[in-house]
Amino acid sequence: MNSTNDILSIKGVGEKTARLFRKIGIDTVEDLIHDYPRDYVVYPEPKKLKAAQDGEMIAVFLQLQETFSFKKFRNLTIGTGKAADGQDTVALTFFNMPYLKSRLVSGACYLFYGKLQNEHGQYRMEQPVIYSRDEYEKLRMKLQPVYGLTKGLTNHLIRKCIAQVLTEYEEPEFVPPEIVKEYHLPDRKEALKRIHFPENYEELAEGRRRLVFDELFLFLLMIRKMKQIKEEDTMYPMLETAWPGRLIEQLPYPLTGAQKRVYGEIVEDLTGGRCMNRLIQGDVGSGKTILAFLALLLCVDNGYQGALMAPTEILATQHFEQICAMTKEYELPFKPVLLTGSMTAKAKKESYQQIADGSVNLVIGTHALIQDKVSFQKLALVITDEQHRFGVRQRERFGQKGGSPHVLVMSATPIPRTLAIILYGDLHISLVDERPAERLPVKNCVVGVSYRPKAYAFIEKEVAFGRQVYVICPMVEENEALHDVENVTDYTGLLREKLNTKIRVEMIHGKMKADQKQEIMDQFAKGNIDVLVSTTVIEVGINVPNATVMLVENAERFGLAQLHQLRGRVGRGKHQSYCVLVSDNKNDETRQRLRAMTKTADGFKIAEEDLRLRGPGDFFGARQHGLPGLKVADLGCDTQLLQEARQAAEQLLAEDPELTSCPATAERIQALFTQAADTLN
Repeated sequence: MNSTNDILSIKGVGEKTARLFRKIGIDTVEDLIHDYPRDYVVYPEPKKLKAAQDGEMIAVFLQLQETFSFKKFRNLTIGTGKAADGQDTVALTFFNMPYLKSRLVSGACYLFYGKLQNEHGQYRMEQPVIYSRDEYEKLRMKLQPVYGLTKGLTNHLIRKCIAQVLTEYEEPEFVPPEIVKEYHLPDRKEALKRIHFPENYEELAEGRRRLVFDELFLFLLMIRKMKQIKEEDTMYPMLETAWPGRLIEQLPYPLTGAQKRVYGEIVEDLTGGRCMNRLIQGDVGSGKTILAFLALLLCVDNGYQGALMAPTEILATQHFEQICAMTKEYELPFKPVLLTGSMTAKAKKESYQQIADGSVNLVIGTHALIQDKVSFQKLALVITDEQHRFGVRQRERFGQKGGSPHVLVMSATPIPRTLAIILYGDLHISLVDERPAERLPVKNCVVGVSYRPKAYAFIEKEVAFGRQVYVICPMVEENEALHDVENVTDYTGLLREKLNTKIRVEMIHGKMKADQKQEIMDQFAKGNIDVLVSTTVIEVGINVPNATVMLVENAERFGLAQLHQLRGRVGRGKHQSYCVLVSDNKNDETRQRLRAMTKTADGFKIAEEDLRLRGPGDFFGARQHGLPGLKVADLGCDTQLLQEARQAAEQLLAEDPELTSCPATAERIQALFTQAADTLN
């Protein structure tokens, strides 16, 4: 079976199933085989009800004490009944499973697997899975992979398709055999088997180690090739002008010492005669955006055009509205225009003309800025927000539009400085390591699910004061294999039911269209939405100063760095803000990791703590989303493998700079280049 074969070539996959696969980005056999599990379920040994903790996922043998009753309620069929383990009784509830009426017989024994709730000594389980003893014992023999799903697509089907493909699929080797041998790596196809169907954590670790090494090795080779662009004399010389200093004096807040230092470095770059290529790292809320605006102000005041590129349309629109407001308030010489992918063809055409003839001097947008149709007159400065992954590639694309502009990239991702130097060694690195003094520190707490009624009461209180609230869930919709993981769709309905009916609750997630997301964020920013239930789509850059509460459900499922980014969405105004992390996970290491969030607001310290505390089983935490080719590697926790991959890559390039002896490696790197370019388009 070839990697480029359509998903329809897999036995048992018809047009209807193929559409579901395509919905989650799986079009080919290769896409499927590299759709790694997002989690693993370890089925526990059966136990008595009394031996389990509240909220624990358990397996228990139960005898039904009564015939199940099935009743219709609105669009739901609800089945209820009671069962006992010989000592204690538990109430069982099933939703939309009327066929169980003929399967569940009073007096018969079954094995149930699900989440146990203990309310004042009264046990209950909702929607547990029913197994025979033999079925369950087979499941207990190995780790069970859990995949990202969409409605209509099951874990069972994905497992079945991957198992079939693995018997017929020939996985190409991208790493030279001598490197595989030197670093004691398993065969790549064997690694894929171990990542999808591991017998135990040791097998999973070894399979993952190979796949992480490959990703980092190829990624570092690609980065080194991209860094062949040398520093050059600028085609856009600049002089210091009065406008930036004038704006600094008029701002309603003083710049911090760190902001002044970094702005001085930017000015030195722009006026030094060489092309600037600088990375600004700054924690959430450290004030990087105003530095970008000051740099752009210096650029346009020298008679050039500037561009600010954001990763999402929501953030691009936010930057545009903010700079328009500042232009009006301080009479700045900006003539800005917005350019995003969801704009109408007529609006885009008008923007293209204004950019080409120089009637606008500042363009703010998404990757739409790099499309072939966009032609700049005198583009001298490009600033990319949270897009350091493609900084060099972007410079190349912008350079093709006429000259080599100065490049400034900004990131709030707390990557330790040593890692930043390894990955972004072609960039000069500036650190904004000081928060504005007027911002109150966010108050934090870690609580169990039993705290929810108090949390909801607190949300109602904050909304009554005129404040707004974010609620974060790990998933967009329900996943059959992860019963205890909250999802945005159902949680939105829950809050509308639990909170005061006057409170306006809406949801937002990555599967929505760009204009839908923008409309919801606009309404939230205007104060027309009180509570916004979201996935991590709001993680980066969103600025609503009136939002004072961040409630994160299943907090244990996020990396600390990601939780820190989410926390950074509140505490941006004058009011006291709060971050509530909800988790019923009883694991000591997980609890310790979450408690680290309450001890410091320093993102770099949190990243270091995350690296120190994350256990060997936590393989699929916060990833560096957007890095070309990185699906399983985590730059925060895979530092040792990163060093090994770097050593191997540098050794190979020293011996064979053009990779003539490694055609498969060279071909794969070229594919990653193409992938990066496609991402930019």
